[in-house]
Amino acid sequence: MSAESSSRRSGTGTLTAPSPWPVWPDGFDATPADRRALLVLSALRGATPRALIPIANRVGSASGVLAEIAAGRVGSENDAAFARSLDPAEIGAAARRCGARFVTWGSPDYPAQLRHIHDPPAALYVQGRETSGSEVLVAVVGARRCTSLGREIASAIGHGLGAAGATVVSGAARGIDAAAHEGALEAGGATLAVLGTGLDVGYPVGGRRLVERIRAAGTLVAEYAPGTPPHPWHFPARNRIVAGLCCATVVVEGAVGSGSMITAEHAMEFGRDVYAVPGAVTNPLSAVPMQLIREGATMIRGAEDLVNDLGLDSALEHPVAPREVPSEAERKVLDRLAGPTLPDVVASALSVGVPEVVGTLMRLELRGLVRSVGGRYEATLAGTRAGRRTRGQTD
Repeated sequence: MSAESSSRRSGTGTLTAPSPWPVWPDGFDATPADRRALLVLSALRGATPRALIPIANRVGSASGVLAEIAAGRVGSENDAAFARSLDPAEIGAAARRCGARFVTWGSPDYPAQLRHIHDPPAALYVQGRETSGSEVLVAVVGARRCTSLGREIASAIGHGLGAAGATVVSGAARGIDAAAHEGALEAGGATLAVLGTGLDVGYPVGGRRLVERIRAAGTLVAEYAPGTPPHPWHFPARNRIVAGLCCATVVVEGAVGSGSMITAEHAMEFGRDVYAVPGAVTNPLSAVPMQLIREGATMIRGAEDLVNDLGLDSALEHPVAPREVPSEAERKVLDRLAGPTLPDVVASALSVGVPEVVGTLMRLELRGLVRSVGGRYEATLAGTRAGRRTRGQTD
């Protein structure tokens, strides 16, 4: 999804057609005064790009936009008072203290993909590794409260993309985002996280270690000034940058009304490819992927499908590989684990005793081929691959 995106994208994933939406005008950040104004604008809480781009095209410069806000002719009284209270030198110093580069709209380092979305950020704060225009960036998104299988799939997709030379982009949230980032890092690949706060805030709290790993080995990006705390509206806004940076977006799991659907909708709106991993129709977290597939997104079963569809070098290495091929009895048990299944259901289906099935499941679990989920068992990706190989040998 969609044909338009493939015709507008070169082999490196860079769009070449002009943006169909109003964007920041040429020369918007041309002077030192404009760059100082952009530092202030990035710290304003209510000044969104969508609201400011029409003003920018009327007045022509960042300093002109800031003057309109500070004079109270645009925005609220609170915006005007806050703008007058901010010192651009302090904001710039805070950015330098956290090692961030300030990349503005007119800079050659501004991401080319973002020039083709609606309401692109006027400037970005960037830490860590620099990305090049020749890289293929792929977003992997999904539920925070994901299933164990969803986390494993996201990690495998991140690992596969990283091993194939793509940059994995997500939002560093717990669940699917974190698993995708971690998979790319484990493969020695590149990953980029778009944050919904200032780069120095240390959010999400539970993901600080991951953010530090990305800061050291990958790239962190934010449109908000250092010190900006998390606000609920920052994260839907962050999603447009995640989708906008990438030539493709992959949704692993997501419930109705989730941020993963917002990201996918942005990707479709921008003319980018959308992929989805199907799940059981009874699983609420399958709602977004299944809806996307029904609406035309490309269905993938895992990293191999995605890497092949993107035309990347297939240098996939599975992070978990079974050390031994399952026996015939173990394969029969694996074949009965279409989803989380109780041992007595497997025993009944195979007409064997429950203790025998439990023993087999425990052996498979020790080898990483199945996992226990609330007393039920399901095959891991490694277990699915092992069972597939065994069937190929015996069929």
